[in-house]
Amino acid sequence: MSSQDNIHPTAIIHKEANIGNNVTIGPYSVIGAGVSIGQDTVIGNSVTITGNTSIGFNNKIFHSSSIGEAPQDKKYNDEDTKLIIGNNNTIREFCTINRGTTQDKGETIIGDDNWIMAYVHIAHDCIIKNNCILANASNIAGHVEIDDFAILGGFTGVHQFCKIGSHVITAVGTVVYKDIPPYIIAAGNDSHTRPNGINIEGLKRRGFSKEAISGIKKGYKIIYREGNSIEDAISQLHNLSKEVAEVALYIDFISKSQRGLVR
Repeated sequence: MSSQDNIHPTAIIHKEANIGNNVTIGPYSVIGAGVSIGQDTVIGNSVTITGNTSIGFNNKIFHSSSIGEAPQDKKYNDEDTKLIIGNNNTIREFCTINRGTTQDKGETIIGDDNWIMAYVHIAHDCIIKNNCILANASNIAGHVEIDDFAILGGFTGVHQFCKIGSHVITAVGTVVYKDIPPYIIAAGNDSHTRPNGINIEGLKRRGFSKEAISGIKKGYKIIYREGNSIEDAISQLHNLSKEVAEVALYIDFISKSQRGLVR
């Protein structure tokens, strides 16, 4: 159990909460029954963590965030659903992250090493994978999936059931109505959100080779610049992936898209 020296005397912790070693809990925070918090996690002041919520190790949750509350879904009927948060995440001030619903898998999942900035809302049944950055006041509706290393600019809004691919970056104020394939820069604040090339700087920073980036550029042109149907684009991407393995992410993502792609 965590040392009482790390838990402020005004914090309220339910006897059925599971608090790991060296966890810090600040003033006036409330930890409910069924909550599990892993070792070395730091909970700031006035944080509420409730429901069937599991938080891994070495996370930092800043003040006034609400973690694991019931989903904002009128169909929700107090079912025992979950919020699962991995390791090494930073969740800044005034964030809200809700549990899942039985209309989906019953789980909202946050992976590892994510940077979630102030005033972000993550709704029920979302899956945020690893190494993502959600900038201030991004709002993520229910059932959204965001893949590794994606970056959402401040005030990005994402429609329910959308998927955002790995290494995507959105401009400030982008409104996402359709799926955004991997590697792409997207921008637009109405129904005409569009792709704007690939995230070259991000790929360079993550160690992608010149050959890989060149192949990803070719893949982008196949999808967006050559007038191909989705079926023809996938066929050409399969051929390109034999030379550039990174192109396979395009194929997997596009094949599974249900809302259609930003165009």
